[in-house]
Amino acid sequence: MKRKGAFLLLLMTMAVLLSSCWSKKELTDLAIVAAMGVDKTKSGKYHLTLQIINPGNVAGGMQGGVGGAQSPPITIYSASGDNIVEASRSASSEISRRLYYAHTNLIVVGEKLAKEEGLNVLVDALDRDPEFRNTAVMVIANHSTAADLVKTLTPVDKIPANRVLKTLESTQRRWGESVKLSLQEVVKGLESPGEETVVPGFRLVGNHEKAQRLENLQQSTPASTLRASGLAVLRKGKLIDWLYGGTARGTVWILDEIQGTDINIDWDGKKEAIAYQTVRQKTSVSAQVKNGQPHISVHARVEGDIGEMEVPVDITNPKVITKIEQSLRKEIKKELKKSIEHAQKEKADIFGFGEVIHRSRSNQWKKIKPKWSDVYFPKLNVDVTVEAYVRRTGLRNKSYLSGLKENQ
Repeated sequence: MKRKGAFLLLLMTMAVLLSSCWSKKELTDLAIVAAMGVDKTKSGKYHLTLQIINPGNVAGGMQGGVGGAQSPPITIYSASGDNIVEASRSASSEISRRLYYAHTNLIVVGEKLAKEEGLNVLVDALDRDPEFRNTAVMVIANHSTAADLVKTLTPVDKIPANRVLKTLESTQRRWGESVKLSLQEVVKGLESPGEETVVPGFRLVGNHEKAQRLENLQQSTPASTLRASGLAVLRKGKLIDWLYGGTARGTVWILDEIQGTDINIDWDGKKEAIAYQTVRQKTSVSAQVKNGQPHISVHARVEGDIGEMEVPVDITNPKVITKIEQSLRKEIKKELKKSIEHAQKEKADIFGFGEVIHRSRSNQWKKIKPKWSDVYFPKLNVDVTVEAYVRRTGLRNKSYLSGLKENQ
């Protein structure tokens, strides 16, 4: 009986001690940081640009203030310091609330900082902070500073950080020349055997001063906007190259991160006459080591639909469909090989081929690893095979142009 009483007393004590709100955080005491930009000043200090949400303006749109003035959905604060922590803490001298990083979804790194110093110090500070989420997306400012991107006001999406995230998702899903990567994924890439990876780039298009004004949101054609722009190639944390167009898309394709894109092929002497829209795609990479020489095999399988034809084509003929599929295979294979050749020229294993060899041939990898980047990867034999299939031809079975030709 005494034991039961003691146990009941213990439960009551625990209920009293553990049910309080000792760690509560009132919304009115927090400055919610949506995006953080990091640049390096001429004096060598880190310069932080913080995009802080104005909750009232976001919830109810841009509110009318005194005299009918409008207030933006975000407020920008900046601070500098010898390191990231110092810069963040020094910003408190301007802000009446505690900076709250748990909802920070975007990290923007200035191009100059990425080139000259790299991301290693920045990654260490962010990954060490228990409040900062490693699922935050990282981008590198393309031909711009991080501050300019973070300060830009964007239409449609009230919070500019959300605009960047949604644009990356849309580009990856519909076009394929960029990829959305979290801080955790970037760190994983930098820790790969070759210590090389890619990070999406973003560019400010237009005047950076006009981009910060409310007038930029009040025009049907904004004077300034943000745009996904290329892939940054990093080696040991430092920016060494930019990839654009087909080279960028081929890279995303080999990484098996592409979700959708459009491939154009020539037909009957007309350039890019048929548009092919991918629906499903899968890329697999395997490795072998023969006589001490590594060998990589890349296999891509693609299924899609015909989206447009600018020449009369009899798509009811199975032989014609087979010929279209063959042309698609050649076009995709050419793009993938071009990306591989570019990476080999830069001696940057951004595809993780070294990691594939490490996983499947760990014993041989120990011998190859010391000379992987300088000797083996630049001369690596990569076999690329592509399967491409046309599954649907849209709502029209017979080409509209074929019908016009018959009536003439």
